[in-house]
Amino acid sequence: MRTCFLLVVICMASLSSFAQTFKHGAGVQLFVDNSAYMDTRAMGGLTYSPRLHFLERNNTSLSVGVPLSIGLGGNYNYHVYNYDVVENNNLQLIINIPLMLNFNFGCGATTHYGSRFGFFVGAGYAYNFSNQGQRWKNNYAYGYRSDNTVSTSGPAGNAGVRIGVGRMARKNIEIKTAYMRGLSSDKTNVFTLATLFNF
Repeated sequence: MRTCFLLVVICMASLSSFAQTFKHGAGVQLFVDNSAYMDTRAMGGLTYSPRLHFLERNNTSLSVGVPLSIGLGGNYNYHVYNYDVVENNNLQLIINIPLMLNFNFGCGATTHYGSRFGFFVGAGYAYNFSNQGQRWKNNYAYGYRSDNTVSTSGPAGNAGVRIGVGRMARKNIEIKTAYMRGLSSDKTNVFTLATLFNF
């Protein structure tokens, strides 16, 4: 434990000795996930990506970020058939929290480099929470209710491109894809495709 704590302190101290730049972006995201206990599903969501750039050199940098993503999906049906009222509610939720270390090149890598195009690639570790609930009932009080919750963590990787916008290309549009492999027994895999605007 002391060795781990000492390693973290050394890393933080070494980061503070280099120039650092805080950047962040927000956008929309598509989730596709599956596990041993859930069918493959796709849903839309929102993402916010704060990150700290360091070791900036001309048109390259390293960054540490936490691109938090939340997705919601499902449907609600209410209809009457032969005087029988049927209600069906299917709600889906997914939360993905990765910690990523990225290598950045070109656009978005540093504050001063005004390239119109750039890319990044990186790896890290992620936590994923997903829930799929379903409720069905009719006016005779017959029905059922089920909730399936899966929580897992595992290695993750991402890659993407950035396209500069504006006169100085200080802001950019980011298109990225990411993949997470869950290590728990339910074998959850999460694939994402996102588009963000970086400030």
